[in-house]
Amino acid sequence: MKMFVGLGNPGAKYAGNRHNIGFMALDRIAADHGFSPWKKAFKGLVAEGRLGTERVLLLKPETFMNLSGESVQAAMAFHKLPLADVTVLHDELDLAPGKLRLKQGGGHAGHNGLRSIHAHLGEAYGRVRLGIGHPGHKDAVAGYVLNDFAKADAEWLDDLLRGISDGAVYLAEDDGPKFSNAVALRAAPPRPSTGAGRPEGRPKLKATPTPKAPEPDSELPDTRNALQKLADKFR
Repeated sequence: MKMFVGLGNPGAKYAGNRHNIGFMALDRIAADHGFSPWKKAFKGLVAEGRLGTERVLLLKPETFMNLSGESVQAAMAFHKLPLADVTVLHDELDLAPGKLRLKQGGGHAGHNGLRSIHAHLGEAYGRVRLGIGHPGHKDAVAGYVLNDFAKADAEWLDDLLRGISDGAVYLAEDDGPKFSNAVALRAAPPRPSTGAGRPEGRPKLKATPTPKAPEPDSELPDTRNALQKLADKFR
């Protein structure tokens, strides 16, 4: 069994927050892949299903972000899971909105949810870092992550979540490159081929008309003298 953990805060008040993008990702996976209904367990909400050949448990801790490790630890202990089979999906300030990066182990970079998991279990778990951008100043971070995504974020956010769902089977199978590629294809689909024709939107080039040679002027006055006229007559 593999376990995907989405980080966030419980309740309708926080549902649309940037900090809750981990919850949003699991909701998309559960809906698209026919997982069981969410139920309360391990101080959180869980849903079970299959991704490819892997049985997968989805966990959304309801302890609030700062105590996420309590819920993760309880679920791991019950299912006897090694830390290497746990992948945490979380918001990442240091990535541009819509970007995604995979990471195995390492520090928590000040993220309170990861800090709690580190304290309870150590750092050797997988992470899916979901870029939300940075407000520009560290003093603005708390307000930024605890505010809802802006309307302008809706398109890239939907593409990112759908891409995560598209690649979820590869994530469960530990195939990071294929997972990342599935997300990239959804977030930045290839442009359709336009063939040999001119690119759309480029104006047609107008042909420059070839100037006509001037026709001889038949109305010019005859300036020959009488001798020249006589000579021309016998040529």
